[in-house]
Amino acid sequence: MFAVAGVTGNTGSVVARELLAAGQAVRVIVRDAAKGEAWKARGADVAVAQLDDAVALARALDGVKGAYLLSPPSVTSSDPLTESRSQVDAMARAVAASAVPHVVFLSSIAAHHPDRTGPILTVHYAEQKLSAAARDVTFVRPSYFLENWRSAFAAVKGDGVLPSFLQPGRAFPMVATEDIGRVAAERLLAGPAGRQVVELTGPEDYTPEAIARALGNALLGREAHVVPLPVEQAEPILTSLGVSPAMAALYREMYTSFHTGHVDFERRGGAVVRGKVGAEAAFAAMAA
Repeated sequence: MFAVAGVTGNTGSVVARELLAAGQAVRVIVRDAAKGEAWKARGADVAVAQLDDAVALARALDGVKGAYLLSPPSVTSSDPLTESRSQVDAMARAVAASAVPHVVFLSSIAAHHPDRTGPILTVHYAEQKLSAAARDVTFVRPSYFLENWRSAFAAVKGDGVLPSFLQPGRAFPMVATEDIGRVAAERLLAGPAGRQVVELTGPEDYTPEAIARALGNALLGREAHVVPLPVEQAEPILTSLGVSPAMAALYREMYTSFHTGHVDFERRGGAVVRGKVGAEAAFAAMAA
């Protein structure tokens, strides 16, 4: 049996779906039993545990041969780094106590850096803690999520414009969560192999202009246009949308490091894995 967290979100749902399709027994980890009902109907076992509850999480991991874990950020937290580290500490205790043979953890591009990466610092810390706690661990480090552009759907639909903190004319690595979940499931099925890092991106890199074209085609049937947003304006813009000041500052730091090239793949020990789902297909699925 495999345990899967995050099944109410984008990547965990794909992991659980892929494992079930492969004929594997799956235990989904949810905060509320009601959120597991749909998975129970599909044949999955359901464990109720908060990711920051080491005792409950250890019970959920007991007896499984592999687990998919993640540490989702809280965009409204007044102290997101401390909050995330507390959750990761509990997760590491649960992993050690349960002696789960293999953990696949959702990390991020640039997680090898100890500074100047904004919210990515949370998974840098997680990689350190889980490397010490897990018997075998695989860190999946995806690039910028194509799903992050979902927040711009209203602007594209309403005005035919795509606001972007990413630099126009520059191609950035991006990936669909469908690919992330599929690769994570494949790594679980492959079994333990020591400490591994899988750097993952989509079939091609995209400029903001290419994203605008793909979004426009998916949502409008015509091309949308990029409206560049200065990184210096990230904090006031994001806080106006309900993001906490602390998290907005982290996002500003991350976008700045995208521009300088600091947020990039480590490219250590092998080539970056390319996924299968391009922007057009990802946005069409989101718009459906």
